[in-house]
Amino acid sequence: MDNRGLLDLIISLLPCLNYPQRIMLQKAFDREEDFVIQSKEDIEKNLKHELMCFWNIDEVRVRAEWITSVCAKRAINWVSWTSPSYPPLLREIYDPPPVIYYRGLLPNPEKSLLGMVGTRKPSAEGSEQAYSIARGAGEAGISVVSGLALGIDAMSHRGNLSSGVPGYAVLGSGADEIYPSSNRLLARRILDSGGAILSEYPPGTPPAKWNFPARNRIISALSRSVLIVEAPQKSGALITAGFALEQGKELWVASLGVKQDGAFDKSGTAKLADDGAEIIFQARDVLEKWNMEIADEKASAVTESGESGNALASSIAKLLEIDL
Repeated sequence: MDNRGLLDLIISLLPCLNYPQRIMLQKAFDREEDFVIQSKEDIEKNLKHELMCFWNIDEVRVRAEWITSVCAKRAINWVSWTSPSYPPLLREIYDPPPVIYYRGLLPNPEKSLLGMVGTRKPSAEGSEQAYSIARGAGEAGISVVSGLALGIDAMSHRGNLSSGVPGYAVLGSGADEIYPSSNRLLARRILDSGGAILSEYPPGTPPAKWNFPARNRIISALSRSVLIVEAPQKSGALITAGFALEQGKELWVASLGVKQDGAFDKSGTAKLADDGAEIIFQARDVLEKWNMEIADEKASAVTESGESGNALASSIAKLLEIDL
């Protein structure tokens, strides 16, 4: 514990503040004892903004102490915006979380991550393409960051982990609240890989529908490029796409995400392609766009028909309703 004490955690828990205002307070104060004696008027002067409510600082500090105790018991770490360990790409966005909770090991800032997201109800071919691209990226040493959701997210995590690289998942719940519960084993595999489960929400926070759009900005922020595999227009994946564009990231769509299929709604990815998003056919395309060497021809090619010859991916895709 440095001289900041619980300062950053306390600031992250204050009501009535938005993300930039919390960061302003983290910048303005160096020590917990200096902050806890501030009046409402003092805080308003720092923010240059009138507060619509105020807080009982003793109650907030008790909450912060409780969180640190729970984190210690559940092997959860937390890192604040002021720490050198805070993910540098996340620090650059307009609305970074003042605190990130995580289990496992934070991503290596020297290595680029590929964001991969998509619908929870994909086609078998789209699922296989997600698995194949993520696996091929992993074979080149590229880790995937996604949301641990059903469907495309889960297939992307699985494909990437099969290559032996660390995996990363950002949750819309506490880092100890794996959602959906059917992906608990997948979450364990991510931790065992040397990766991390990350969240901006304190431990014990249950999943809530309004948390998921917010967490998508973190997925895109951590990524060098974002690949939307398959998605309808009303999809959280399209929210991620919006954040990616806002943050200046490369935005791609998978080739099978724009292939017409009456049984599956791919209108979101099709619209992204129409609007100019580049199309990715295989992991090799990712490596070329990142100017990385292609070691061999096993870059997990997937044709327009969705055939890759990967029996494992096919078998998983056929079990979508059961396993994903």
